[in-house]
Amino acid sequence: MGNDGVAAVEKALSLLDCFKPGAESHSLGTLSQATGMHKTTVYRLMNSLERMGYVVRSSSGNYALGHRLLYLGKLFEQSFHLSTVVEPVLFDLAALAKESASYYVHENGNRLCLFRVEPSEGLRETRLPGTSLPLDDTAIGQVIRFWGLNEPLYEQPPTIPIFTSGARDVHTAAFATPVFGTDDKFMAALTLSGPASRLNAAHESGELVVPQLRAAADLSRKLGASAAFCERFYGV
Repeated sequence: MGNDGVAAVEKALSLLDCFKPGAESHSLGTLSQATGMHKTTVYRLMNSLERMGYVVRSSSGNYALGHRLLYLGKLFEQSFHLSTVVEPVLFDLAALAKESASYYVHENGNRLCLFRVEPSEGLRETRLPGTSLPLDDTAIGQVIRFWGLNEPLYEQPPTIPIFTSGARDVHTAAFATPVFGTDDKFMAALTLSGPASRLNAAHESGELVVPQLRAAADLSRKLGASAAFCERFYGV
């Protein structure tokens, strides 16, 4: 059986992908411009999405996301219990480091932020769970590429956590550590990210290294990695 898909469905979903933080409402014109589709095509597809509850149309004619997406999101949360294991570790790490803690996985050639916890105070780099970004040269990308995809980025396994500053944005930096699960197989990148000014200083001092390694080791054991492997790999 082929994997050609249905063009109309893909076009409709690409319209939903136009809604992002800071762009929660769109006119017919902006949707047409963003997708390259003719306004008539956008209008027909948005009418179908509106009838199904995936978008709502205001009196001004602008579109916003509808209630059906919230229902599907909640259904996803209920069926995906990984959050009950990962999120407590992220909360503890974010509270200790006072930086954003995230759990990134590989999905379709990108890195997907599956879970994220923000610090309770201070300047921070905010990102919503569900955000998908390229597999770039950031610390997060390097962890997924080296341990998850076996790309030969290094001749020898690098010292963890991996740290990069300004790799994607000159104002931000990140630490990333691999997380393993059953059969000691790679699962995700556990990360701390925030303003480059703060994390550059933390990198110099080394103050956040042990907390990250302990969090990654704890999470790996909870996800099924063997105690012997975790002790050897993380050294904590």
